Amino acid sequence: MDPSTFKSVRYQTSTDGKVAYITLNRPDQHNAIDQHMPLEIRAAVRIANVDPNVHCIVLKGQGRGFCGGYDLNIYAASAERGKTEGSQDLSRGYEPFQDYLLMKECTNCYSELFRSHKPTIAQVHGAAVAGGSDIALCCDLVVMADDARIGYPPSRVWGCPTTAMWAYRVGAEKAKRMLFTGDLISGSEAAAMGLVLKAVPPSQLEDAVNLLVDRIKTVPVNQLWMQKQVINSTIEGSMESSQRLATIFDGITRNSPEGVDFQQLARRDGFKAAISVRDGPGRTEEYRKTWKSVL
Repeated sequence: MDPSTFKSVRYQTSTDGKVAYITLNRPDQHNAIDQHMPLEIRAAVRIANVDPNVHCIVLKGQGRGFCGGYDLNIYAASAERGKTEGSQDLSRGYEPFQDYLLMKECTNCYSELFRSHKPTIAQVHGAAVAGGSDIALCCDLVVMADDARIGYPPSRVWGCPTTAMWAYRVGAEKAKRMLFTGDLISGSEAAAMGLVLKAVPPSQLEDAVNLLVDRIKTVPVNQLWMQKQVINSTIEGSMESSQRLATIFDGITRNSPEGVDFQQLARRDGFKAAISVRDGPGRTEEYRKTWKSVL
């Protein structure tokens, strides 16, 4: 795929050619995921991998944030037609295999960041929410602005994180805490939890990533590849199993009785109203302060 044909992603390299930059490029939609973005992320990673000059890859978002998840306008528009994008018309029953094929393709595209022969670094500002967190957490390293937010609210209703990276990053208990609640946490909280490598003030985010990249790009490409292969091999088998199960369950959550109720609410009152109902209970300021101190 020619980068000049990309619709939702921008690809470029640094002046010295040693760093590839992949920028999610739908700023007016908070870089929300459309039908082009997963495929273009995968294509961009593959372009960087075959470029002998590139040592590492930086993934970031254009505009106000990293990625707000799947495009709400697409969801809302299709909800008005009686169903939401990625779910099915259930009048003839739920067809899990077709749903799996669709979502597994997205999962595979994001996982290209994990499988990449060259190190991948996510530079997160604003928000990496829902599908946006799937993308960020597939990177080898994540550096966040301390006021940025990350989490997977659809774990409350209507979603399961298909890339299944949470437990591999923070262990079973903290992963359960995040997915049982669907909470969003700040970059500072994510760093304290061990979910991401580092959190810095927003004004220092780019400098912090550049400092890391400048160090990495002095290592030979073959050395970087070997170190990554050794580490990735410790989780690759179990990760593939986790992603397969998570992708199946993602389809079920969108077509369960509660998922159908959520779709009907979205159709009646709008998708954002449905999200407000889903994500609102228990999210008081007292709750947030208490858990911030715990984390």
